[in-house]
Amino acid sequence: MIITIKLVVFMCITFVLVFLFVKTIDKRIWLTFLVSLALTPLVYFYAVYPLINIFSNYHHEKQFSSKIWQDKPALRYELSEDMITSEILVGKTKTAIESLLGTYEWLSWDDTKKDHNPNQWNYGLGLEPGAFNTKKECLELTFENDKVVNLRLYKEEQKFDAEE
Repeated sequence: MIITIKLVVFMCITFVLVFLFVKTIDKRIWLTFLVSLALTPLVYFYAVYPLINIFSNYHHEKQFSSKIWQDKPALRYELSEDMITSEILVGKTKTAIESLLGTYEWLSWDDTKKDHNPNQWNYGLGLEPGAFNTKKECLELTFENDKVVNLRLYKEEQKFDAEE
């Protein structure tokens, strides 16, 4: 485990809260301090930490890998930040993108043509972990002259078969 400033701050807050709770049970300060010291790690790792993970939308970020992208489509959101910031896909041709990411999952709709736009490919990135996250992450690649010129992340409402 890596000791960070956030961990120390949350542990201190947890200690103070546990101390105040235990103080209501027994007025002896030395005993209250020892019991609070022993209970703080347990309370933190079995109560506070799980709640932080449920209500925050933190997730691991990984460097882009074509193998991970194609083998684990539900975890693509972990690779998206690296793809955007490194601009690894910008300037690549459609055939290069197809070899890296696979065939597009859907095409964007073009209202002017009333048809799908073959120059806007979309890929699903999966659902980011979180308690109240109901939208799936998506990536849209825009092509001009057969080369990627723009990457755009957007969220789309998750639809289930039973809702139709």
